[in-house]
Amino acid sequence: MKTDFNEKQIQILLIAETLFAENGFEGTSIRTIAKEAEINVAMVSYYFGSKEKLLEALIVYRTSDLKIQIENLSVEDLDPIEKIDKLIELYVNRIRCNKGIYRILHFEFATEEKEDKLKVLNEVRDRNLKSLETIIREGQQKGIFRKDVIIPLIPPTIMGTFFHFSMNKAYFKKLLALETDEDFENYIQTKFKTHIQQTIKALLIYES
Repeated sequence: MKTDFNEKQIQILLIAETLFAENGFEGTSIRTIAKEAEINVAMVSYYFGSKEKLLEALIVYRTSDLKIQIENLSVEDLDPIEKIDKLIELYVNRIRCNKGIYRILHFEFATEEKEDKLKVLNEVRDRNLKSLETIIREGQQKGIFRKDVIIPLIPPTIMGTFFHFSMNKAYFKKLLALETDEDFENYIQTKFKTHIQQTIKALLIYES
């Protein structure tokens, strides 16, 4: 699938992302997307073909630059622990800045029936997992990381923790004495990110 989109296509993708996140994928029609984008339905079909293909394009649009960042990180001249820290920072920042698409994928496509329709989603997951495996295998070869780590469980550990925290925003704002939404977002970028880094490294590194 193409990774470069023109200005009108990006406008449609962003509107679709907002509507999917607010109303659900099934609850959003191509007609509604076209109305919000102030174009006719035929134009959406011309650009994307179907609602499913539009969602696939949205996934590609939101993840293509992350692919490059993760692949570059895996070959950087850093030790494996530093790479893991930077990888988690990439994940947390990406989810935080793109909550809409990740919420759609996390909650709307959790069934086997729906997931099978989104081949591109599994391609993204497999690609990112391969880069993660490269980093962890390097750490294992150097005797830094444990050999019994279940690598495929690391991404859902990161994302599951993020979504639990994010979806219970009011509770955690009160619990952590975070007065504003800005305080909450700053907390994610600092202490929450550090907590995830510590958690993943605790899974990876041999106990001293």
